[in-house]
Amino acid sequence: MQPKLEILILAAGKGTRMRSDLPKVLHKLAGKPLLGHVVDNAHALGAAQTCVVYGFGGEAVPQALADDKLTFVLQAQQHGTGHAVQQALPALADDSVTLVLYGDVPLTHTATLHPLVAAAQSGKLGLLTVTLADPSGYGRIVREHGKVTRIVEHKDATDAERAIAEVNTGILAVATRHLKQWIATLKNDNAQGEYYLTDIIARAVADGVAIETHQPASEWEVLGVNSKAQLAQLERIHQNEIAQALLEAGVTLADPARLDVRGSLNCGRDVSIDVNCVFEGKVLLGDGVQVGANCVLRNATIAAGTRIDAFTLIDDAAIGEANRLGPFSRIRPGTVLARDVHVGNFVEIKNSQIDDGSKINHLSYVGDTTMGKKVNIGAGTITCNYDGANKHRTVIGDDVFVGSDTQLVAPVSVGNGATLGAGTTLTRDAPAGELTLSRAKQTTIPGWKRPVKLKKES
Repeated sequence: MQPKLEILILAAGKGTRMRSDLPKVLHKLAGKPLLGHVVDNAHALGAAQTCVVYGFGGEAVPQALADDKLTFVLQAQQHGTGHAVQQALPALADDSVTLVLYGDVPLTHTATLHPLVAAAQSGKLGLLTVTLADPSGYGRIVREHGKVTRIVEHKDATDAERAIAEVNTGILAVATRHLKQWIATLKNDNAQGEYYLTDIIARAVADGVAIETHQPASEWEVLGVNSKAQLAQLERIHQNEIAQALLEAGVTLADPARLDVRGSLNCGRDVSIDVNCVFEGKVLLGDGVQVGANCVLRNATIAAGTRIDAFTLIDDAAIGEANRLGPFSRIRPGTVLARDVHVGNFVEIKNSQIDDGSKINHLSYVGDTTMGKKVNIGAGTITCNYDGANKHRTVIGDDVFVGSDTQLVAPVSVGNGATLGAGTTLTRDAPAGELTLSRAKQTTIPGWKRPVKLKKES
């Protein structure tokens, strides 16, 4: 039986170069904290326990990543990676293997980590290394006869050692009992005055534990974030990876470099997405959906054949088949559009259900409304759903025609086939099949003069 896997995530650093009061690991990449990406990997690997070592920012990290699958350990003073691991060791089981990850290294693939875990479960120390054209600043992997013997930090390295291109990523996996034994022997007699986790490599060699190294498929998998510039760099790398996956799945992207997915985006066949679109939370696009430029879709389901024109915002809504939205439409939470609904420019809909074939084409607000089939809403129409204290509902039947510049003061109902004349303020229910109006008699006032703007006194 293989030993269980426990994962230790080091996330205590301040990130001085971020120039922020927010802990570095809580800065967001693709809409999720850096640490959140690492935690997702831990869950995907099936860890029996994931322990997060935090420090800077106090309880901000545990509060932001509240998860009953996580154990949090405080590193009150930061004295190096070895010291950080030491804080968490009492929480780890002796009969497990420990995989060490970093809260500011968000893009490592689980496929890259599996061989390290397998090596540890077979009694070796699995170490992730990478070969860099410019290894400056990184700990070098020192080998003798092809076998790893130790890691030397850049500041402690000789000129010959600094010429080594293979560097340490800090990511490793080993039997927890070995980890506990070796951590206890670490010393801080180095240029930084810190306890280096990397020093356990020499301990492993001394104890006859084989070192098995692996490298990631891409260098960026092991890049960390220490500044806003590096964060922006990883954001583009990550978004490009998402874009390439969408392209391979058959999605048409007008420009893969101008796409932002901050959550999950699942697309059917023949979906097309124009430039500068943002997808947040969980978004599903059905077959043949077209998304115009500069749209934002958040936690939305869009059914097959729907066209979303430019500058449309859809937030927590369900859009049915063959609808047309935008440009410049805003669909707010709780909205459900059935089939063949048209929502035009500068129309806002909130918490409303709109049935097949209805049209709201211009400059209107529809809130807390149940609308039937084949309703036509004229320009400038609003549902007055708020009385200053409570929200009320408007019910509009099938085949209703609402003239321009109409106000429906909820709670109010409009019967099937009714017509509301332009300029109506509806405060009582309108009967089915009838024309309802509320207009003052047109009057001309002879001799009326417009006010004249008064001149300012000098």
